[in-house]
This record gives sequence, C-alpha cells and structure tokens, in this order.
Amino acid sequence: MTPSGAAGGMTPSGAAWELLVPAAAAPARARGRALQAALREAVRTGRLAPGTRLPSSRELAADLGVSRGLVTEAYEQLTAEGYLRSDRGAGTWVGGAARAAHPRARDLAPRPAGARADFLPGTPDLSLFPRAAWAAAQRGVLAELPHQALGYPDPRGLPRLRTALAELLARRRGVVADPERVIVVSGVAQATTLLGFVLHARGARAIGVEDPGSPEHGTLYASAGLDAVPLPLDDEGLATGPLQESGVRAVVTTPAHQFPSGIAYSARRRTELLDWARSVDGLVVEDDYDGDFRYDRAPVGAMQGLDPERVAYTGSVSKSLAPGLRLGWLLVPAALAEEVVERKRTMDLGNPVVDQALLARFVERGDYDRQLRRCQRAYRERRDTLVSALEEHFPGTEVSGIAAGLHVIAALPGRYGPPEYFLERTAAAGVAVRPLADYGRAGERAGVRLVLGYAHQSPARIRDGVRLMAQALRA
Repeated sequence: MTPSGAAGGMTPSGAAWELLVPAAAAPARARGRALQAALREAVRTGRLAPGTRLPSSRELAADLGVSRGLVTEAYEQLTAEGYLRSDRGAGTWVGGAARAAHPRARDLAPRPAGARADFLPGTPDLSLFPRAAWAAAQRGVLAELPHQALGYPDPRGLPRLRTALAELLARRRGVVADPERVIVVSGVAQATTLLGFVLHARGARAIGVEDPGSPEHGTLYASAGLDAVPLPLDDEGLATGPLQESGVRAVVTTPAHQFPSGIAYSARRRTELLDWARSVDGLVVEDDYDGDFRYDRAPVGAMQGLDPERVAYTGSVSKSLAPGLRLGWLLVPAALAEEVVERKRTMDLGNPVVDQALLARFVERGDYDRQLRRCQRAYRERRDTLVSALEEHFPGTEVSGIAAGLHVIAALPGRYGPPEYFLERTAAAGVAVRPLADYGRAGERAGVRLVLGYAHQSPARIRDGVRLMAQALRA
C-alpha cells in the first residue's frame, strides 16, 4: 500500500491505520470484532474521512499481518452497517452516513451560578447526610439480601419497606397507612405524575393547585394532560369558595406547612376541604414535603388521617436525607390503588431493590428518626439566625408563617423597594433570592416579599448573606 492523502478519493495515510494495529494484535478469537470496532471508530471520529478509498483486503491484510478473510469480513460488516460502501470492481470507500462524534456529558443539575450568598428555597443541607450510618446499612443489606430478591420487585415496592414506611408514617404523621396501599416512588414528582395519569384516564382534564404554590405541580400535571387551575389562599388555607366555583374535582394541597406562604391549614379548613371532596366525589392530594420540621411545637398530623378514602398522601426523603436518593412514598385511596399500581408498573417496573431494602433497614433500626432529630436541631438554629439577621439589617421586616420547614416569607418595609430595584441590587451583589411573586399571582402584591431558604447554609453564611444584601442596597 502506498501512503497518500486521505481526501479526494486517495487511499489514507499510514497514520490513519494506527488505530488498527492494536486490533491486529488482539487474541485470535477476538481479532475480528476488534478490527471491526477499530475501523468503525476511525470512521466515526473522522480519522477516515468520507470519500476515502480503502486499500484492498489483500493489501490491508498483508500490512496488518492478519488473514485476508478477517479483513474481508470486517469490510462486509461495516458496509452492511453503512459506514463503508463498496462498488463492484471499484473498491471499498468510506461512506458519508457517519459523522464525527464529540461526546460530552453535561451536568444539568440546578445550581445558582457564582452566587456569593444563596437564599433560594427548597434545598436541605446535604452535608448532614448520614454517610457512616448509610454505609453501615448498605453493608448489612448486601450481606442479608437473598439472591432472588434482586429480580424485578413488586411495583408497589418491597413489602419490607412498605411495612416500615406504614409504621413510620402512622407514628410520626398520624396517617392511616395500610402497607398494601403504600407505593414506593421516585420522590413526590413521580407520585404527582402517577396520580395525574390516573385522573386523566378517568376523564379529568383539570386539577386545582394552590396560589401561591409550587410551580412544579403545574408542570408535572401538564405532562399528564391536566390543566393546573390556580386557587387562592386565605389565612386558614385554600379558600373553599373559589374551589367550589372552579368546577375541579381534585386539588393539590400542602396543609402541614403551605409552600411558600408558610401557613398551616386550620382544623376548620381541613374539615371544609374534606366535606367538599365528599360532595363532588373528589380527591385531595396532600403533599407533606417538610411536615416533620416544626420548631415551636409538635407537627400537626397529616390530613389523610381524617379520611384516607378522599386523600392521597405523598412525601419523600428529599428534605430529611437527600433529593438525589429519589425515594418517596404515595398512599392512595382504595378506589385508585389498582390503577396507580398498574401505571407504576408500566412506567418503570419498580424502584431499585437495594435502595429500597437499605431505606427499610435505616427506618427499622431507628437511624431515620435520629436523622430527623439532627436536621430538626440544625434547621431550627438556622431559622432563628435568619430571623435575627433580618431584624438587625432590615429593621421592620415581617416574617410570616409558622416556625417550620426550610424557608421563611420576609416582607421588607417599603423603603427597601420597589421590588425590581431590590432584586437588581441584590443580584448585582451576588446574592441569590427569590420573590414571592415567582410562585403565583397571589404573590404579586406591592412591596418586597421574599421566599428565603436557609436550611442549606451555616449560621455564619446566613448572617454574611443578609449583611451583603443590606450593603448592596446602601451602595
């Protein structure tokens, strides 16, 4: 073979065949596959450009020191796949179907870019994740898990985990939890989508959501074909008048600690919501995303305990352990159970078995309760620090909502506005904050009203962040 340029129908340079040398030296049984893979990679990466004429099978076999049949088979296989083309009597050429690939793995995880202080809500302190206890539980699970348990699981989840969760939720949140109606899910997002698909299949085309409320609810239900109807709140929770007028028969609520307003639904409002659900043969979806974290008293029990046949209850370990674990639970009324389980089965065939067994062991041995107490202490201190820092640097600020959860609502005095000016100055100073107006029409009132997350920051960083905000406005 005479080396020459790689374009214009010429044979490729000797350097282009460097990729094939290791393949020629592979063990005899693997040599054919290795040669095909090396040729395929040379075409994909552009080392062999489209239109390049390849040497005859006899020439290439002689150059590489392999049999001619091996090269002929490689040419035929890649021609069949579209990487090469062969014209009778005119030789073999690199085809034009393949394009050089530039593999790159991007990280699309949500993170504030370059913020000096981050008060965005919704993130726990990931440094509190109990690595040692989790690792110990994992070793125990791997040692005791029988081989047959590694097959496809019950789409509802491992019976061991469903039993552990039923006992935990009954004890801590006051739910009525039959393990047969507990479904292990990949967080509240999957629970929301599952319910959306089932409601849509039953004929629903709309669902009520709190305003202000989590923007994710509307997006997730839209993916299931449901329109999200914003419904206003009052001081006791979701206003029942607009709910009745809306015509919806399902509504999403966060009654233990409403996101983002921070209120807890009153006993009267809970009763009124359940009366509404019974009157329209409807459903209340209870998102208990941070119901375990109450700092001034014991948490209010879940609404599901009042009527398990009218309330679908969901929660996760995203705030107590870490959102990256993608583990949560959904308790469904008996009338919906079979449909939700079947949808779960077709969606993913069940959650990973080892992860489920690990969480079950973590709950059974009391590690989860210990983790909740640890987070409770840390987050209460950080909330107190934030409230104190706001009083010092922004006197007159009103912090509303109950002492719970991972965020506060702060209404700043009018002298710090208008909101556009405040947000512009804090952003320029590298402080990430989010206005209440981002969470719905009800947040679009006059004045600077912020949703400030604090759980993911140390007390020192919280104080520094509030100080930076104050300095930005003085500048």
